[in-house]
Amino acid sequence: MYFKRKLEENFIKFLFASFAFLSIFVTLGIIFVLFYESIAFFREVSIIRFFTEREWTPLFAIKKFGIWPLLSGTLLTSVVAILIAFPAGLFIAIFMAEYLSPPIKGILKPVLEILAGIPTVVYGYFALLFVTPLLKKIIPSISGFNALSPGIVLGIMIIPTIASLSEDAISLVPRSLREASYALGATKLQTIFRVLLPAASSGVISSIILGFSRAIGETMIVTIAAGQRPVLTLNPLVPIETMTAYIVQVSLGDTPAGSLEYKTIFAVGMVLFVFTFVFNVISHRLRMKFIKFYKM
Repeated sequence: MYFKRKLEENFIKFLFASFAFLSIFVTLGIIFVLFYESIAFFREVSIIRFFTEREWTPLFAIKKFGIWPLLSGTLLTSVVAILIAFPAGLFIAIFMAEYLSPPIKGILKPVLEILAGIPTVVYGYFALLFVTPLLKKIIPSISGFNALSPGIVLGIMIIPTIASLSEDAISLVPRSLREASYALGATKLQTIFRVLLPAASSGVISSIILGFSRAIGETMIVTIAAGQRPVLTLNPLVPIETMTAYIVQVSLGDTPAGSLEYKTIFAVGMVLFVFTFVFNVISHRLRMKFIKFYKM
């Protein structure tokens, strides 16, 4: 009986370890493909040219390979998204952590997280067919494709990420800090903004970085609603193109595999991977710092 139980435990342990190592191997495989194809691209296009030119026209007769128009478009929509999602997500987190009773919070939190499960193509058409016409009534000069509309919808999409993680961070603040604040005569709002939020700042900042990383990597919303015009601009009212939208454009087009134009998607994908990887590492370190602080 003992040996049978031991055998079952070892089999389950081996099964779990196999899945863990499989995820590592898949990640390493993705990194290898990106690096290999990116090196092939940079053998034909100088990396200095890639980061110094201000135009991106690899599919045109006169080819320019400056990544900055795609970077600016990606950052523009992501910044708009964070400006929408951060205050909304933070206020929702405060409301759930400090004002709602546990039974009601147990219902509201899963309902809020349903937003994260809606297919992004639905968000994309919502941005194009509802948000953009609505913005046209407010801002007549806005283009049919623009950065503002998908940025707003991106913000709505990442609200659950920021709200959920921020609520967890605020809820983990020890009860003793709240009681000490109240004992000194602070009101509830003063306790929230002067005690709880500073104490939970690492977790809150981590949620913002994760939300920003999610916005940078989004594909369908910006592909549908932002347009396919790579321009170096900070104006959210004009058509732009993001890194993910460009990858979709080339992957679904008539670009021959193995051509220089085709290799550009791997160079762009590598830049996108580095961006999201750096943001995720920063977010993870902040979360670990927050957890270790409250375990002391």
